[in-house]
Amino acid sequence: MTNNSSVSRRTVVKGSILAAALASAPSAANAGTPLGQSAGVALVRNRLTLPSGIATGDVTSDSAVLWSRASGAGRMTAVLRAVDDGGQVLRGRGAFERVLRGPRATQASDFTAKIHAGNLPSNTRFALEISFEDEAGAASETVRGSFRTAPDAGTANGKGRTGGASNGGDVPASSAQSFVWTGDTAGQGWGINEEIGGMRGYRAMHQTRPDFFIHSGDTIYADGPIPESVVEKDGQVWRNLVTEEVSKVAETLTEFRGRHRYNSLDANMRAMFADVPVIAQWDDHETHNNWYPGQIIDDSRYTVRDVNTLAARGRQAWQENMPIADASALWRPGTFDDAGQYQPARIYRKISRGPQLDIFCLDMRTFKSPNTDGKEPYATNILGQEQVDWLIREVTKSKATWKVIAADLPLGIVVPDGPVNQESLSNRDAGAPLGRELEIAGVLSAFKRNGVKNTVWLTADVHYCAAHHYSPERAAFTDFNPFWEFVAGPIAAGSFGPNAMDGTFGPEVVFSKAGRFAGESPRDGENQFFGHVQLGEDSSFTASLRNANGATVFSKVLTPER
Repeated sequence: MTNNSSVSRRTVVKGSILAAALASAPSAANAGTPLGQSAGVALVRNRLTLPSGIATGDVTSDSAVLWSRASGAGRMTAVLRAVDDGGQVLRGRGAFERVLRGPRATQASDFTAKIHAGNLPSNTRFALEISFEDEAGAASETVRGSFRTAPDAGTANGKGRTGGASNGGDVPASSAQSFVWTGDTAGQGWGINEEIGGMRGYRAMHQTRPDFFIHSGDTIYADGPIPESVVEKDGQVWRNLVTEEVSKVAETLTEFRGRHRYNSLDANMRAMFADVPVIAQWDDHETHNNWYPGQIIDDSRYTVRDVNTLAARGRQAWQENMPIADASALWRPGTFDDAGQYQPARIYRKISRGPQLDIFCLDMRTFKSPNTDGKEPYATNILGQEQVDWLIREVTKSKATWKVIAADLPLGIVVPDGPVNQESLSNRDAGAPLGRELEIAGVLSAFKRNGVKNTVWLTADVHYCAAHHYSPERAAFTDFNPFWEFVAGPIAAGSFGPNAMDGTFGPEVVFSKAGRFAGESPRDGENQFFGHVQLGEDSSFTASLRNANGATVFSKVLTPER
């Protein structure tokens, strides 16, 4: 590439947006004849493209959500074929092929569409093709990917029968699987810098060949403009790809949608999402830093100060762009109940991943109480009572060996919101639970009371990585069983931390690693982190923390309590 390649690429980005708009416009043949062209020669119709690639999500042993976005109006089609680990289509008893016709992608959904594929064979790798058909019946480009369904949760000792085994099917299926997690994409003005290879952390995660990916929140930074260039502390110049929608804070639905479109311009992210199913969470930056329902934000960059209005728009854009499966999560947000109160769609959910693993995906933003000092003598919300009841009930019912609780905020880390108020549940007070801590104390106590074993909490949010062990022996609150919390992130944002810890639940910082200074760029990859979990055939749970160059900085092997 030449020295001006980054400038050319930025021009291409702007041009691609125009091309996407033109692709859905009426054919020029119907709008007059261009100068110098014979009126008897028909112009070639621009076919639809898939500018944001494809994705799968919330994949279980028998289902998957298939997602894409077209460049204009069209009906989504997906083709699934069972393949072996080398990508060869299976024949005979292991064969599986299905063509699925999905909904129409229209301007109302920003031309995104989803298909819920059910009744799939377990532990099977699928080759996936997604395309769209425009209003005239013309086929779009086809984008290809793959995914594997989870092992069958109903089989004993993780051994089952699958039609998708690499030798043709009807053989024992392995329950071993791996996954990655992280959070925080395109934050603090550090966007897609193609001079360093784009968002390299996504490539590092992809290279581990995980079975799925938990995005622990801050999937976008709607409140952080991305400039064309940033001068780093050492004088180097960071050059971003830019689009119009990332030039200011997001307030309109178009601007929120543009943030998701921007992230999908990164080739590393597109490649990973085509091959690795996503379990998506949201946190604050999908709307505004440290927001809570009902807040009127004090931010001079905004003309819209009502955070509920911003959150409804941000939530719609997020749901349109995330391959989430729960039926209630697919409801369009912005509906109201009989009393005129805003009713957000539910996105907390359980993803079953076979006999070894259930994922409990929390929502620690929608039902959150206002940020205070967190020292109220009564319980305040981080989850809300309905979600608390759901979490206790579903974790207690789980037959999986490991119960992973995917949290978009950490438990024991102090996350300030100004000099006094607290963003997460910790309140800087190592004594008995207060405020939001009381809600989590109730959850942990119920787990112990109901005999729940082998819970692991995974999170991101704080822009560094850490491993914490919680034990009643060190805690002010003692009615719970010991457990681990692993923290990983950011994957493409500024580095921060490490933060102070709150001693209420007795955390021990077994390991932590942060960047050299607050806001450091992701340039060298050493301050960007993701987590990796390998579930072994022996039911071991190996959690490792890795940087964006793929190097492991910490690892811990957990063995299940029986």
